[in-house]
Amino acid sequence: MIRLAHLLAALVAALPVAAGAADLSLPEGATLRVEDVEPAGRYALPVGPWREGNGVETESVSGSVTRQAWRIGGTGLTSYEILLDLRDQIVREGYDVEFECSTESCGGFDFRYGIEVIGAPEMHVDLGDYHFLAATAPGETPDHVSLLVSRSPSAGFVQIVHVGALAVRPAAPMTSTKAESDAALPRQIADEIGPAMEEIGRFVLADLVFETGSADLGPGSFSSLQILAEYLEANPGKRVALVGHTDAEGSLAGNLSLSKRRAASVMSRLIEDFGVDAGQLEAEGVGYLAPIASNQTGEGRTVNRRVEAILVSTQ
Repeated sequence: MIRLAHLLAALVAALPVAAGAADLSLPEGATLRVEDVEPAGRYALPVGPWREGNGVETESVSGSVTRQAWRIGGTGLTSYEILLDLRDQIVREGYDVEFECSTESCGGFDFRYGIEVIGAPEMHVDLGDYHFLAATAPGETPDHVSLLVSRSPSAGFVQIVHVGALAVRPAAPMTSTKAESDAALPRQIADEIGPAMEEIGRFVLADLVFETGSADLGPGSFSSLQILAEYLEANPGKRVALVGHTDAEGSLAGNLSLSKRRAASVMSRLIEDFGVDAGQLEAEGVGYLAPIASNQTGEGRTVNRRVEAILVSTQ
């Protein structure tokens, strides 16, 4: 089994990697902001949410501890999309996910300040938009890894803490944070759902219409839902996350709730009207944190009120 100690050494494509090591790839524009390697140390691995009177449930793990903070500049990916990609890579390498949560299910403010987090500006955590995951690779000497993912209006941030028997070779930080010209995802991924899902990993349900402040999808056939339903029927082993988005009117907390309700509304329509298997769907929301148009115009706000289908299957 390939351990994450090898994977972390391969995060920057230009860095030489030992034979047999696999890649844990971050999106284009990723810059290593800080790295600390403790050859023999301990880490309180969060394995449960924050609870009143108990705090955050943790498991004390020991070994070589590597802490990294990455900044992903110029990306149109949401924090949830960044996490999904890293999660898929870790699972493919044989790690078992022990615990994962998002802002509210983690415990919000209390969870964020109840766990170990690299300080700003190297690591930025938006208290209204973050995701956490803890995973373990079983074995004689288990490997442990935690991911904390968030973003600011201009960049994504990832904290990786790895605990294992092998020391991690330091990764060389990139000297430039200039974004690649194609780093941000375009509004329209592809006209056909197959290439959109299999090559890019997401499909914009572009014909759905939501009024400001409303999660009601309203009547209508919506060809994008028919297309998605046919794709899922033809691929019964595939799963998608329906991710809701809002315009920038109102508070972040309110829009996070609204965006998830929008995704849930689409999920219900797919199940009830199109017969999609509920086991192939999940609903999430990211509020106004990932616009694909300007919120300065009415047209732009209309475009931003949307739901996207993100492929979360790893095979």
